[in-house]
Amino acid sequence: MPKISFKGGVHPKDHKHTTRYLHITNIPATKEIVLPLSQHIGGRSNPVVKPGDEVKIGDLIAESAGVVSANIHASVSGKVIAIEPRLHNSGYNVESVVIENDGKYTIGYTKEDNKWSDMSAHDIIERVKRGGIVGMGGATFPTHVKLAPPKDKPIDSVILNGAECEPYITSDHRLMLEFPEKVVVGLKIIMRALNANNGYIAIEENKRDAIDTIKAYIAPEDNIKVVTCAVKYPQGAEKTLIKAATKRLVPHGRLPMDVGVCVDNVATASAIYDIVVNNKPLVDRIVTVAGGAIKTPKNFCVPFGVPIGYLIEQAGGLNTADELAANSVIMGGPMMGVAQFSLDAPITKGSNALLALTDEEAFKGSETACLRCGKCIEACPMNLQPIRLYESGKLRDVGRARDASITDCIECGACTFVCPAKKHIVQYIRVMKSVLSKN
Repeated sequence: MPKISFKGGVHPKDHKHTTRYLHITNIPATKEIVLPLSQHIGGRSNPVVKPGDEVKIGDLIAESAGVVSANIHASVSGKVIAIEPRLHNSGYNVESVVIENDGKYTIGYTKEDNKWSDMSAHDIIERVKRGGIVGMGGATFPTHVKLAPPKDKPIDSVILNGAECEPYITSDHRLMLEFPEKVVVGLKIIMRALNANNGYIAIEENKRDAIDTIKAYIAPEDNIKVVTCAVKYPQGAEKTLIKAATKRLVPHGRLPMDVGVCVDNVATASAIYDIVVNNKPLVDRIVTVAGGAIKTPKNFCVPFGVPIGYLIEQAGGLNTADELAANSVIMGGPMMGVAQFSLDAPITKGSNALLALTDEEAFKGSETACLRCGKCIEACPMNLQPIRLYESGKLRDVGRARDASITDCIECGACTFVCPAKKHIVQYIRVMKSVLSKN
């Protein structure tokens, strides 16, 4: 079978062996649950509960505000004890609903077995919106918005991203192995909502067991193909995946819908299956807990709102008596994740992994002068000049940043990974994007 790929990219060690064969383990929630009202791209959700209210699992606690926003639901049953700013895994304090878990885990929604094939596109999109589904690959864009493109942007192809190219992370891999029906049927539901004729599930070739498992759930009459991707980072990036799978190039400054494609994560498809078929809102997700500093790496199914320190405890704690010896605790993967300064931050909709890295794993080295070697340009999957973007960030030069097409940067970190001068290229690009957002 031919392997699909793209220009550029890098080959970091995948470090997936510690969790790729471990089944997903359900864990109970903590006594206190913190659910930030910002768990998605777009406007913060508005709370519809108040302190003292009793809630059940799946009850709406905050509704979407504006076009680009998402509902949030209770992940446990219990009592709302506060609505106040709490630490978010982004590092900021965010208004949050705090629930005292009663330990009963009473479900507030009616479990159903709906016949999705009889539903209209409108009904599917409304269910997805009601369920608070967002992009589960890390982007957290509200999915109901993606399923309703402008009428002049028809979608003919849907790609499910099962590449999972970041090192350490195996949450999507285990999902495809243990719940393949949810992934395949979830894709069919997306295709129905968009009236798309072609479906693709892209999986890296190092997940041969997932490729075979998913194929077994695709009927011969389905317009769905499993495409094998070369093992390369960032294979799962949206625009690179579109180019590799469909040979279509998303122009600078444009979106996938401009070339008739919609890309979703396999975990997003699974969540769509849950709300459309079973009536279950998005209240939990699979999280890989790994890294050299973790005693017993795991793949957990985690209720939203539990602190990251609790997940580390459930994975046996750290490989040292001194918890501060873990050089880096990262939410997400080592290439694009966000370093955490507190273990009190909660798991949210975009949390696909939690890594605790040793000194050796996290070593960055000292920054030196640029060698003008061009390695960052060779590695960039978006055909940009990362060193120019880096310089614009250091100088806060808005004009230079725009001229270098900074908005096309996907912040994959490939440039930083290959830089022999150890320059913090992505960090300065993020700084510059922040400056641009305020202009």
